[in-house]
Amino acid sequence: MSGTLIAGGLSTKFELDELRVRPAKKVTAVSALRLKQEASALAQACLGFVILALVLLGIGGTIYKIISPEGWIAQAFGRSLSAGVAALGSLLMVVMLAWFSRASSPRRRTQFADIAVYGFAAAGLLYVVQLWIRGSF
Repeated sequence: MSGTLIAGGLSTKFELDELRVRPAKKVTAVSALRLKQEASALAQACLGFVILALVLLGIGGTIYKIISPEGWIAQAFGRSLSAGVAALGSLLMVVMLAWFSRASSPRRRTQFADIAVYGFAAAGLLYVVQLWIRGSF
């Protein structure tokens, strides 16, 4: 026995078998599709959270590596003052060259931003692996 149940302006097809009401297969297919979409959205949100956490760890770890007492600046000036000034000067020149040679097209700017974000995410992953293996950065 089958029929249509109308309640509150919504109609649902049902089948009556041994006094059990079961939704028709079409409703189940829609529910399965909705479940797949929700699972996909949840997976994308989790991946976004992981990438955000890695980017933040990459930025924080890089700043720590630069300014820590045994960091990159201390190592550059630890050898000699002239070697430290040369290292910072060359870094400054590379940054200035990148700043002045940037393209005016929005596409290249977004590519550079993507490279920077994923580069910091990779650095964050490296710092997490180093922390896990060695116990420190």
